[in-house]
Amino acid sequence: MSDLKRAAAFYENVLGLKKIREWSNYVVFDVGGVQLGLKLGGKLEIFLLADNIEKAYQSLKEKGVKFVTQPMDQPWGARTATFVDPDGNMFTLEHFKR
Repeated sequence: MSDLKRAAAFYENVLGLKKIREWSNYVVFDVGGVQLGLKLGGKLEIFLLADNIEKAYQSLKEKGVKFVTQPMDQPWGARTATFVDPDGNMFTLEHFKR
């Protein structure tokens, strides 16, 4: 994203997506239970909510999915693991602790 404010306005005002978090360099939208992240200077990121990160991580890894991070706790209260599809698009499994 070269212009995060313009991109965020497009996703929120034109596409009608609900903005759920925003920082100066990152914006997150809800897309029917899937989170879409826009990062200044970065590419589109997609967050998939999972009930059990370790189980989802292991199952996908056994199917040959290439993970770029192992499951780890994040400062915003989630546990995540990131993988790439065959074209290099990034997806992050995410679970919020209760």
